[in-house]
Amino acid sequence: MGAQFGCPKKQTKIETNIIFIMGVSGVGKSTIGSLLSEELAIPFFDGDDFHPENNILKMSRGEALNDNDRFGWLKTLNELAVKQLKKKGCVIVCSALKESYRNILNTNIKGNSKWVFLNGSFELIEKRINNRRDHFMSSDLLRSQFDILEEPKNTIEIDISLTPENIIKAIKNELKMKSEFGLFGLGVMGKSLSRNLANNDFKISLFNRHVAGKEENVALNFKNEFKELSSAIPFDSIAPFVNSLQKPRKIMLMVNAGKIVDGVIEDLLPFLDDGDILIDGGNSNYNKTKERFDYLMSKNIHFIGSGVSGGEEGALKGPSIMPGGDKDAYKEVQPFLEAIAAKDANGLPCCTHIGTEGSGHFVKMVHNGIEYVEMQLLAEVFIILKRLGNDPDQIATILEGWKETANSYLLEITIDILRKKEGDDWLVNKIMDKAGNKGTGNWTTIATAQLGMPSTMIASALFARYISFYKEERIIASENFKLEDNLSLNFTIDDVLNAYQFARIINHYQGFKLIQEASVNYKWNLNLSELSRIWTNGCIIRSDFMLELVAIFKTTNNLLMDSNIVKRIEALKPSIKKVVSECVLNELPISNLSESINFLNSFKIANSSANIIQAQRDYFGAHTYQRKDDASNKFYHTNWKNN
Repeated sequence: MGAQFGCPKKQTKIETNIIFIMGVSGVGKSTIGSLLSEELAIPFFDGDDFHPENNILKMSRGEALNDNDRFGWLKTLNELAVKQLKKKGCVIVCSALKESYRNILNTNIKGNSKWVFLNGSFELIEKRINNRRDHFMSSDLLRSQFDILEEPKNTIEIDISLTPENIIKAIKNELKMKSEFGLFGLGVMGKSLSRNLANNDFKISLFNRHVAGKEENVALNFKNEFKELSSAIPFDSIAPFVNSLQKPRKIMLMVNAGKIVDGVIEDLLPFLDDGDILIDGGNSNYNKTKERFDYLMSKNIHFIGSGVSGGEEGALKGPSIMPGGDKDAYKEVQPFLEAIAAKDANGLPCCTHIGTEGSGHFVKMVHNGIEYVEMQLLAEVFIILKRLGNDPDQIATILEGWKETANSYLLEITIDILRKKEGDDWLVNKIMDKAGNKGTGNWTTIATAQLGMPSTMIASALFARYISFYKEERIIASENFKLEDNLSLNFTIDDVLNAYQFARIINHYQGFKLIQEASVNYKWNLNLSELSRIWTNGCIIRSDFMLELVAIFKTTNNLLMDSNIVKRIEALKPSIKKVVSECVLNELPISNLSESINFLNSFKIANSSANIIQAQRDYFGAHTYQRKDDASNKFYHTNWKNN
C-alpha cells in the first residue's frame, strides 16, 4: 500500500452547507445545534421556532401533529435553508422523523445538505425528558415519535450518551475536509472528469494506483498540474482514499472494462460501508453490469453502471451521461453528474436516470452502435465524392454545405479531418486504412441477435471495420480483381446528400428500436424521448436530427410510424436507389448505404419470401408452419415428398 499524498495536516475548514440536526424530542438537538453553530461560526435555527400557531396549540394539548400539519412548516424551513445557503450556511434543528419530511427539507439543496442523526434508546430519552421542567412532550407522544421514526441512511449518526463536547468533536471530524466525490483511475477520461468536477466547485479525492518505476505519484502530479485541482486530495493508497470521502461515499471508477473492474471492486469492498455508491463510468458490458449490480446489492453497496459519451473534450467540458441503477442511489449522485454534464438547448443537463441494472451501459452500447454506422456512412460518402473527382478540401467544402440540412458532430469533425494537411498533402491520405474497435459494436451486434432485432446497419458497419483490418489480403485482392475501365457515376452531389440522410434515418430507427425491445424484454421502462434529449449535446452522435427525435418519441416509440418521417423517406428514396445502384455498378464499397435501402425493401413488403424458408425448414426438420388461410394460428406439417 502506497502513501497518501497532498493531504493537509492542519486543515479545519468546513465546506459551506446546511447542517440539519435531527432526532426525536429529548435527544438534545437544540443544545448540540447551538454548540455546533458556535464552533463553526454559522447561524443556528431551531425548527420549533418556525411552527405556526395552530401546530403549537395542538402540541400543547398533547396531540400529535399529522403530515398536513407539518407540510407548511417543513416548506418554511426549506426556504430558510435555501436562503442561508447563499450566505454562509447554517445549522437547523428539526425532528424530521420521516424520509418524506427530509425530502421536503432537501429540496434544491440536496448536494449541500448534511444530516446529523442524534440517536439513543427510548428509556434514556424518556428519563431526560422527565428531568426537564415544563416540557410538553409526554411519554405517549415520545412513543409515537419512535413509532413513526424512519431511521435515515447516509447520515452522521451520533450516540447521545456521549458528552456534548465529544458529540461536537465527532460531528466536526465527519464534516472536516471530507471530499464529496471520488475518482478512481486517472486515465484520459478520469482526468478530464476530475477537472470537470473541480471546475464545478466540488471537493474531490483522486486515486491512481502505485506501480514502482511505472506509475508513481500520478494523482499528486496531476493535482499539481492544474490550478482547479488545488483543493483536490490525491492518493495512491485505497484505504485513506476511501476514508477521505463523505458518507455515503460516491466513487466513480474510470478503469478499463472487463476483469479490472471486478478486481477494483474487490479491492474497495473491505473499506466500504452500507449505502456507499460505486459508479462504473467505463464501457462495460451491460450483462456484467447487471451481475455486479446484484452482487453489490447483496453486500448493501449501490452500483451504478453509467455510460459517458463525449470523449476527452466532452468529459472535460460536459459529456452526455447515462446512469443506470437504483433510483435512490442515483438521487445521491445526481447533483454531481448533472452538474458536469453537457446542457441541452433549454439548459437542462444531458444526464438522466436511464433505468435499473445494466440499462445505462446498454443504451451507451447502442449509442456506440449508432455511432459506428454514422462514421461508416461518412466514410462511404467520402469515397463516393472522391470517385467523383474531388480532393479532400473540395469534399470538406461540400460537407460544409450539408450542415444546413444534415448537421452533426461527426459531420463537423469529418470536415476538420479532411482539411488537415501535413506538408503538401492531406493527413488523411497518410493514415493507414485499418479501423479499430473496442468491442461495443461487437456487443451491440450480439445483443441485437439475442433480442431478435434486425439492426442490420450496425452489424454491417462493424463488419466493414473487420474487413478493413485485412490490409495485406485486400492489396492482393485488388490485383486479382481489377476495377473495370470507363466507369462513371450518374448522379448528383444532391443525390449523395439525400442518400446519406435516408440511411441516417434508417440507422436511428434500428438503434432506437433495439433500445425499445430491450426495454420491454428487461422491463427497464426506458424513455426514448428523454434518451434522445440527453443525446442532443455532449455525446458523439449529437445532431440536428437527434433534436427532432425528442419530439417524435413523445408520441411514438416507432420512428417509421411517424407520418412526417414516412414522407421524408419517400422523398429521399429515389436518391438512395440511384446512388446505391450506381455505386454497385461502379464497384464502390458502400455496405451501409446499400443496407439502408435493402432493409427498407425487406421491411415494407407485406408478403415476403420467408414462406419459402419456412417451407424448407418444415421439409428437412419438421419445424411446421402456419397458413394464411387459417386465422386460428394452428401449426401444420407436410410430407413434402408425396403429392
